Amino acid sequence: MEGGVKELAGYRLARAREMLSASKGNLEIGEFKTSLNRSYYAVFHAMRSANALKGFDSSKHSGVIAFFTREYLKTEILDRKLADIIKDSSFCREKSDYDDFYVAGRAEAEEQLKNAERFVKQIEDYVEGYRV
Repeated sequence: MEGGVKELAGYRLARAREMLSASKGNLEIGEFKTSLNRSYYAVFHAMRSANALKGFDSSKHSGVIAFFTREYLKTEILDRKLADIIKDSSFCREKSDYDDFYVAGRAEAEEQLKNAERFVKQIEDYVEGYRV
């Protein structure tokens, strides 16, 4: 089972990278709302990757975020500033997905993609260095 959690974490990181690629593609063709959504999901899958190392998953986004925050940010295993990326990407995703009249712009989508890339990179570094 121990090796299995590392494999699961790797699979989830691959999903995070896939979401980064999708976000970039959407940004390039001017689909800013969709780019914001994909940036958030890159962050989300990266959190699930780290959480897998501790044997945790949740069917709720709030559960994934709460566990990640408690286990990795409050303990300072990872940079506490990652909490800002989680909060901002979640806010942008909710606005772009559920607010009919929300206008997403290029600059916002670019910033969220850049933040998601930074977030995923930190999780990749942590997962790669993790010893089972």
